[in-house]
Amino acid sequence: MELAAEQDQIEAIDLGDLSLWVNGPPHQVFDRLRREAPLHWSEMAGWENETGFWSITRAEDVHAVSRDWESFSSERGGILAADHSVPIEFQNAMFIGMDPPRHDRIKGLFQRGFTPKRIADHEHQIRSITNRFLDELEGRDDFDLVADVAQPIVGRVIGSFLGTPEEDDATWADFANRGLALGDDDLQPEGENTVLELIEQGIMRIIQMAAERRDHPTDDLTSLLVHAEIDGERLEDYEIASGFALLVSAGNDSTKATYSSGMLALLQDPVQMQRLVNDPDLIPGAVEEFLRMFPAFAHFRRTATRDIEMHGKTIREGDKVILWYAASNRDEDRFSCPHQMDIERNPDHQAFGAGGRHFCLGTALARLELGILFAETLKRYPNLELAEQPEAVRSLFANQPRSVRVRVNI
Repeated sequence: MELAAEQDQIEAIDLGDLSLWVNGPPHQVFDRLRREAPLHWSEMAGWENETGFWSITRAEDVHAVSRDWESFSSERGGILAADHSVPIEFQNAMFIGMDPPRHDRIKGLFQRGFTPKRIADHEHQIRSITNRFLDELEGRDDFDLVADVAQPIVGRVIGSFLGTPEEDDATWADFANRGLALGDDDLQPEGENTVLELIEQGIMRIIQMAAERRDHPTDDLTSLLVHAEIDGERLEDYEIASGFALLVSAGNDSTKATYSSGMLALLQDPVQMQRLVNDPDLIPGAVEEFLRMFPAFAHFRRTATRDIEMHGKTIREGDKVILWYAASNRDEDRFSCPHQMDIERNPDHQAFGAGGRHFCLGTALARLELGILFAETLKRYPNLELAEQPEAVRSLFANQPRSVRVRVNI
């Protein structure tokens, strides 16, 4: 009877229930699902016009599904757990929401803007941007690592890469923050512009930029995308606009999320923070641990293209399948003491995806940017302390603190 009751209890878990996400990803729930129900169905009750989804929580399974695009499509149902959060047409216009062969052609053009040389050439500019915004905090006794450090720095870094003017950084940051905060009422309030309206406004701005670059080429990524060719083909306006939106969203949100979460973890573990202050050479490895523990995006979705048996259950054609990176990155079968931060672990994580075609395009840029952010922050402020207990963004997708207010402890 007890076993049956426990089984009923685990079947009743609904990962679409936002009350589970008040403090960020529900790691205790994920721990149990990995052990007892590695393929688990959530009804997604409480979400208007939404159907339920299958959850994949083990690292091995996330890896396998990620590489099998023929059985698990990114294009057929989009990339998010909620069907109606972002229009499917817009998701499918981004290469992250495509399947081969279309995905490979579009991503190949974008990859030309993320060559190792192009990213390495940007290092001096990233460091300069970081130090400029840290200079502006000089003399302040307290500040917010999210609003005053991470957001303006990452916004300017991706803006400089794409060629957008600095006065537009706040607009693009708002586009990213509100567009990705799936389920957070504070960031997606009723009565304000809908995500669809934000997208429409953003697309108009991007198409105008693309037209300017056609007439007056520059050396930024937007110009490269406008003029890039493969087999005589160039990107259409909507492909440039959607790809630009993907890059500006990821560039604004992902690095900010992992930096903010990583700094918060260090502030809560002064011993490991002091080790990084004393030995900055540990920072690149620590960045990998922060990425493992705090992936910027809790999930991406696939849609089954056929009936598939997995862990004794049947995924039906058309079913949503959610890859939970927040769970797979803490898989006990892959990491010892997975909830314990170890800045010298240097883990093989899935924060950038789990292999296959959809592995993150901006991986090298993100690692470079995070390394500089942590190094320069800790060099300037080796004695920071938390000023208040932070709140998490309550979202099935965006995995980050809303703010991290700190005091300068002299």
